[in-house]
This record gives sequence, structure tokens and C-alpha cells, in this order.
Amino acid sequence: MNTYHINKGIGRVVEFKGLKAQYLFIFAGGLLAVLILVIIMYITDINPYVCLIFGSGSSGILIWQTFSLNSKYGEHGLMKIRGQRKHPRYIISRKCIFRYLRKNNQKEIS
Repeated sequence: MNTYHINKGIGRVVEFKGLKAQYLFIFAGGLLAVLILVIIMYITDINPYVCLIFGSGSSGILIWQTFSLNSKYGEHGLMKIRGQRKHPRYIISRKCIFRYLRKNNQKEIS
């Protein structure tokens, strides 16, 4: 019987077969969702071959996408992308530049 090591040390990220951190949870949740969809399709009397083709195709796409995201963005990549979306691209200041200069000059004189 095979044994799989999930965590290889204290303070290190969770890694399983190359998947790190949040990608592992995306992978497990996606496979669980695909399994539930296939079960619902089978219960509603859809052809079993259609259920098998849908299940194997969608799980294959899920596995491929998860591993490609893991290799492209790395351990903290998805969190960085999510943070960039909330960060403004530029700051708009509608005050005239002379207003800033006058404030600074008055403080220096006082």
C-alpha cells in the first residue's frame, strides 16, 4: 500500500504531488463538485455514457487547469492577483498644484 506525505515540515506550505497551498483546495473542491454533478446527472436518467464522458472530460480539464495555474502563478500568485484588482491603478488628485505650494510656503514662514 502506498503512503503519501502531505506536509514535510513545520512552517512549510502544504504540498501534495506538486500542488501547493490554495491550488490543493481548488483541486479537491473541483473534483468533489464534478462528482456531485455526475451523480445528479446519473440519477436524472441521463445516459451513463454521457455521464462518464462529462465526468472524465471535466475532471481532466480541472486537473490540467489547476496544475497550469500552480506552475504559472506559484504559491501566493492567486492572492497577489486578487490584491492587484483591489489596488487603484493611479491616484487622481483634482487640486491645483499651486494650492500645494502655497500651503507649504505658509508653513515655512510661520
